[in-house]
Amino acid sequence: MGTNAAGNLNGGELCMGGEIHPTQDRDEDVTAWEPPTDSHVEPGYEDGGVSIPELPAEGPTGPLTRRKIVIGALFITAALVGLYFLVPKLTGLNQTWGRLEKGDPLWLAVAAGFELLSIAGYAVLFRTVFARGVSRLSWRASIEIPLAGIAAIRLLAAAGAGGVAVTVWALRRAGMSPRVIACRIAANYSVQYSLYLLAMVVCGFGLWSGAFSGGGPTALTLIPAILSAVALILGAAMGLVPGDFERRLEHLARRKGRIGRLAHRFATLPATLGSGVRTALGLIRTRHWGLLGAVAYWAFDIACLGASFRAFGTTVPGAVLVMGYFLGTLGSLLPLPGGIGGVEGGMIGAFVAFGEPAGRAVIAVLAYRAISFWLPTLPGIGGYVTLRSTVRGWRMADQAIREGLAEPDAHEALREG
Repeated sequence: MGTNAAGNLNGGELCMGGEIHPTQDRDEDVTAWEPPTDSHVEPGYEDGGVSIPELPAEGPTGPLTRRKIVIGALFITAALVGLYFLVPKLTGLNQTWGRLEKGDPLWLAVAAGFELLSIAGYAVLFRTVFARGVSRLSWRASIEIPLAGIAAIRLLAAAGAGGVAVTVWALRRAGMSPRVIACRIAANYSVQYSLYLLAMVVCGFGLWSGAFSGGGPTALTLIPAILSAVALILGAAMGLVPGDFERRLEHLARRKGRIGRLAHRFATLPATLGSGVRTALGLIRTRHWGLLGAVAYWAFDIACLGASFRAFGTTVPGAVLVMGYFLGTLGSLLPLPGGIGGVEGGMIGAFVAFGEPAGRAVIAVLAYRAISFWLPTLPGIGGYVTLRSTVRGWRMADQAIREGLAEPDAHEALREG
């Protein structure tokens, strides 16, 4: 494969064991300017030539604007005041702040260190999944984009969609096509959340059967384990979606009636999810060390929660800690900036149901959330600022390429005239 002036590779490739664009034949000749895992020729590309694609019509600042940041910051401030002052009073913990101040500073520092390692793991996973064959996604960009995504998740009330929007914006500016982005986002989530579900299965069944110490109600052990196992099976089954599934649905989409409308609506989603799962499986088969970033991301964040409990004199059994953490993080699905309120309530409720004292659960979870929320958010805002500078450099480079390509055409026109 040849490299063009913009630093990306020409030609198509299979998306780690699954075609990223099932409508393309394997023997089709593709010479469009694309990252290597995409075989879809977008408008604005000329076969055999170098052309810079038209970028999304978003402003130069990307999905985050000053207004959104200010509104998000105000909401977060109000939510934190409620969490750290009102909730303790409602639960009878009038001296929560005093008890927070009595936490062991060494264990709180250890918790902060664990959280930093979790962020580092997330950046390693991002680079492993997204940066393959895209020279613009250097280590600097691979750190800036995840950090900026974290800031967007914290500041935008979109149940995590803000982080996806920032990631898509940056990757498009880097020259990656929508099909590749969709495939790799699906692969990234497949790697991340397969570990999430697997942990729920192992710890849930282990606590329910008595294999792990701690015990717990069936509603918080066996049922989540069964649901997670079903989700794992369904997710793995997406990898069996045939490569030409989208093409088959496109034929149905041409029909009139309800079947045609449904086929048109869902033609792309199964193929994209299937290619993402196959990409994730392909990375796993290659035993790429960067996939350990997903393990580090979850493990160190859970360790941060465990260290927060230890800071206030409580040791939670490992399996209970994992189940309480993952059940609590379901609160992040609520449309609240950073999951504020939802995650805290979910975790506190889960640990109380597992038999932990309510007072210690509240204090430990609030301490953990103070660390896990602010420690990534402040660098995340800085990462977004520097990412804008990086993207600006990409745009200037693209503009220089356009101007360089336009000059020979102008000279040729003058000669012909």
